[in-house]
Amino acid sequence: MTKLDKKTIITSKDQLIQDLENAAKPKNQWRIGTEHEKIIHHKHDFKRPGYFGDSGIGALLQEFITRYDWKPIYEHDNIIALEDDTKANISLEPGGQLELSGAPLKDLHQACHEAHHHLNQTMKICDDLDLSAIGIGFDPVSTRDDIQWMPKGRYKIMRDYMPKKGNLGLDMMLRTCTVQTNLDFANEQDMIEKMRISMALQPLATALFANSPFKEGKNTGYQSLRAHIWHDTDADRCGFLDFVFDKGFGFEMWIDYLLNIPMYFAKKDGLYYDMTHRKFPELMAGQCTDDGFLHATYGDWLDHMTVAFPEVRLKHYIEMRGADSSSWGNICALPSFWVGLLYDSDSQQACLDLISDWSKEDMLSCYHQVPQYGLRVSHAGRSVLEWLQDIIKIAENGLKNRAVVNSKGNDERIFLTPLRDIIANGKSNSDLLQEKFIGEWQQDMQALYTYCRY
Repeated sequence: MTKLDKKTIITSKDQLIQDLENAAKPKNQWRIGTEHEKIIHHKHDFKRPGYFGDSGIGALLQEFITRYDWKPIYEHDNIIALEDDTKANISLEPGGQLELSGAPLKDLHQACHEAHHHLNQTMKICDDLDLSAIGIGFDPVSTRDDIQWMPKGRYKIMRDYMPKKGNLGLDMMLRTCTVQTNLDFANEQDMIEKMRISMALQPLATALFANSPFKEGKNTGYQSLRAHIWHDTDADRCGFLDFVFDKGFGFEMWIDYLLNIPMYFAKKDGLYYDMTHRKFPELMAGQCTDDGFLHATYGDWLDHMTVAFPEVRLKHYIEMRGADSSSWGNICALPSFWVGLLYDSDSQQACLDLISDWSKEDMLSCYHQVPQYGLRVSHAGRSVLEWLQDIIKIAENGLKNRAVVNSKGNDERIFLTPLRDIIANGKSNSDLLQEKFIGEWQQDMQALYTYCRY
């Protein structure tokens, strides 16, 4: 099949299936991608900056261009993203959360270096603009009304549509932050195995990386308020996908899932058009002429692939999406966790064996309970913490087998240290934050911001 470009007209599902087949890579070409978001706020208080002004998000992006040679991406006259020569990208979430979508890198040492390099650049700019940044999964103090929307056309469409589908979608857009890992697959069977493992283990990863117990200055008692928000955002496109475990799951079933999700938008001449009343097959069939679109293009499909938000998402790679944003160390720990499990054949098989007796009911129950109870959830006859004790050993073995060392002779297992500590202590980052907040910090939010500051 000829490689598709953004202007290629899409008329059949077979084109989309073939596109996923073409995304498969031999193991020696597998790469690691890390995405992480952080909350930017004014240094002298906790207020989130808007886009415009001397200390706004737009000014922050301009400083990346001026100081570090990032290249701007515009929407109309506004810089809404940046890119560099490594294929890394800095973009804006709806409330001004700043996200680095990292370059596809060979190993975890490179990925962690990239994260530290980006955060160092970010904090230098923030200091000069009287801003700061914290790593946490949910804004600890701001209300929805406190936060200004970024000037991106797709966000206006989503903002109007979200309240029609759930109660907390606007909170997701404005107040949450996450860390994600993107990994490759060798072929359809490898994709199936990786999707099943990552979907089954994602609720446990959510518990392990839980770091969002606060809302509007108060302790909610949740382990991951961010994860709870996603449960009431939009059932059409979010959540735990149990069909991944069905017989016959593969590229075609995934494409069918995407084709059944309502669209958000389509773009033409640099403008976003509301298409929430449409599904992609209608665009493919030429049924959207009243909306100004004669046919579907591959560019339209690439956009549509980004508006599904399940716990694990298949694009041209697999995205693990269920972790709270956190400290520098935990940013490196997340890709280490998943690479250790999924980029070594022995570890991948060990994971398949581990989840082989888990029922859909068990996994869904775990998924629904983890946001509130985290490591203490009972799952398939054991606590989540007990399962994670076994899972982290599998990840360690996987990273040991990869045997990728840095200049000091350390292999990639060094990045699992924060997770070993959580499992050894039986306390998540949320547990520790709540203990400090109630105890030594005496419910002082300034102490929380100082602690979570990058």
